Amino acid sequence: MVEIYTTPSCSSCRKAKKWLEQYGIKYVEKNLLVTKITKDEIKHILEKTENGFDDIVSTRSKAFKDNNLDIEEMSMNDLLEFIIKYPSVLRRPIIVDKYRLQVGYNDEEIRTFLPREYRNVISCSNCESCNCSYLTALERALSDNFIESNRL
Repeated sequence: MVEIYTTPSCSSCRKAKKWLEQYGIKYVEKNLLVTKITKDEIKHILEKTENGFDDIVSTRSKAFKDNNLDIEEMSMNDLLEFIIKYPSVLRRPIIVDKYRLQVGYNDEEIRTFLPREYRNVISCSNCESCNCSYLTALERALSDNFIESNRL
């Protein structure tokens, strides 16, 4: 199941939710201002990052500046506790499932959450040369049955 960590005032969060809904992808929204993020949830997110905390934390946030902190000098446990106390330091939205992670909203990168068959149809720009039946694939991908059977 796709989880999306959001805040109500975040326009990128609204765009991401709209995109997920447009493509029929089920998700669970976690409002960071209402529900406290847990250490296990943060660790699950971190497992999918390339650069650890740097990928998910905004060191330019007010909470970091007000507390005069250096992310490089903090222990992992201290950072986890800080994020739990000040969830506004997280970049948003954070979209995650069992295998994938997207931080922020990007029209191209969010497509990774589409089922593979659907992504292939969308990215097929020259079907005559790739010897596929584009119309058949497109009709299948756009049919309600295909989308329903391949929802995450």
